[in-house]
Amino acid sequence: MLKNLFERSNCLLNQRNRHQLLATVLINIICISHGIGVGWVSPTLRKLQTLDSPLGVPLGVNEVSWVGSALGLGSVTGNILSGLFMHRIGGKMCLLFMALPHTCLWVLVYFAQSVEFLIVGRFLAGITGGGIYLIHPLFLSEISDPNIRGTLASMVMLSVNIGILLGYILGTHLAYHIIPFVVLIGPLSYFILVLLFIRDSPMHLIRKGKLEAAKKSFMYYKNIKISDSSIEQTRAANEFDNMRLTLTKDDNMPDTLCLKDFFTRAALKGYGMAAVIIIANQFSALFAMVNYMSDVFAQSGSKMDPNTSSIIIGSVQILGAYVSTIVCDVFGRKILMLISSAGVALCLTVFGFFTYYAGFYDMTEWSWVPVAIMSLDIFLGNIGLISCLFVLMVEMFPLKIRARATSIAIVICSSLVFLMLNIFPLCMANWGLPATLWSCAGITAGCFIFFLLFLKETKGKSMLED
Repeated sequence: MLKNLFERSNCLLNQRNRHQLLATVLINIICISHGIGVGWVSPTLRKLQTLDSPLGVPLGVNEVSWVGSALGLGSVTGNILSGLFMHRIGGKMCLLFMALPHTCLWVLVYFAQSVEFLIVGRFLAGITGGGIYLIHPLFLSEISDPNIRGTLASMVMLSVNIGILLGYILGTHLAYHIIPFVVLIGPLSYFILVLLFIRDSPMHLIRKGKLEAAKKSFMYYKNIKISDSSIEQTRAANEFDNMRLTLTKDDNMPDTLCLKDFFTRAALKGYGMAAVIIIANQFSALFAMVNYMSDVFAQSGSKMDPNTSSIIIGSVQILGAYVSTIVCDVFGRKILMLISSAGVALCLTVFGFFTYYAGFYDMTEWSWVPVAIMSLDIFLGNIGLISCLFVLMVEMFPLKIRARATSIAIVICSSLVFLMLNIFPLCMANWGLPATLWSCAGITAGCFIFFLLFLKETKGKSMLED
């Protein structure tokens, strides 16, 4: 029974898939570390706004918005740098580079004497995050089989969410100056493991004309050994030849890219769908609320401890992302995006009404309601709008422009991250939490209608086809 399970092609422990799973686990160590940096901000910002601030003086709302939103600016920078260098130096070198700015974040946190230290640190953390959200999906799409690609790619957000929960817990229960020493274990171990066990993708090596190295990389990620049967080796060799011919047009030279490739019908459709997915991802306020979760609960009318509520939500995030890894390659992307966008719109609407009436009535007996609604909102957001974002970004564009178009899309997404992280606390302060939530709900509902009418299923799509 167990043997038959392992022999299924979509089983991650299938012999053919094991090195792909290993590579995914290793490169996602930096995702966990990045998530810690994101989650740590929520309880820490509340401490920084008090008279007991680790910086010596409490932060104002404008300073809080800049500490929060600097991550978005850094993410844009990370996207651009990754897009520029990934084709030149390869995925492995880019993966190694991402450990550097994240390490600098915690050095700055430890030695911070003013808010500028934290702003620069968050900017550097954003560079790592921007690299993660571009390099990881592209790299995994190039080394993984179609029947497990969605599962492996969605593990990126699962890992980030695990880190966010750890960040909530560490930020709540550990002293400010202890946390950097604990977290630095992550990027240091990540750097060593990637250096030892990760190889550049066969697609990148083919584009560079390194056909022998590309074949070795292909056999490594498909876990094909010399001792395997001749049938398995022949099958893998044929797959590699098909990849090589597709990428080189039979002449062993990389296929050249020209301007008109960016304006084909398939490309334009990809741009339109990517735009709506990015809008839904950011204007649903899912990521903004993760960063300002403690402040959101403090304004919601709930009497529960904001930091405790944040830890509960962090646990639900992990559950949602885990469910996505299980069902993404089973039910497909479209149904998850529809359930996610509809559910988030409804939850934001209900949460807005609760916080509105909490301003007029005593809701002490209903203090559990904001946590319950937000738990459902975060769960539904993570099964589709969050976890499927990077899967769809890679799958919707034609082969020739896939890497560059994905890079541009992620840059735009990161720009919206900066915008949302900057304006969200300002909107809560000037409009009030209910109006802010209702605005996000309306945008998300509009995106649901668009997905229902125009989003096409990409489950099982080969990365060698448009």
